[in-house]
Amino acid sequence: MAPPELTEEQRAEALAKAAEARKVRAEIKQLLKTGSISFPELLERADEDPIVAGMKVNAVLSSLPGTGKVKAKRLMEGHAIADSRRIRGLGQRQRAALLEEFS
Repeated sequence: MAPPELTEEQRAEALAKAAEARKVRAEIKQLLKTGSISFPELLERADEDPIVAGMKVNAVLSSLPGTGKVKAKRLMEGHAIADSRRIRGLGQRQRAALLEEFS
């Protein structure tokens, strides 16, 4: 199946939208690293912001202070969270377990 045919204007708009999403995700990860935003605050923001809700759980956990890639992977495995899971896709139990871990 071929990708949809887009006009130059539609293509430019899609590229700008994607660039903005990457910028927002990078800012969120930086805020997490510096401790300017907590994990519970991030989850609240994800309820309102589709860009934040679309962030991968692994990327978010790896950005938290004191949590690297290995610890994030162990946490995800311990709570049965798939590597490809996004914030919006977390189940109630998974969300509660992560909130308990990072509150």
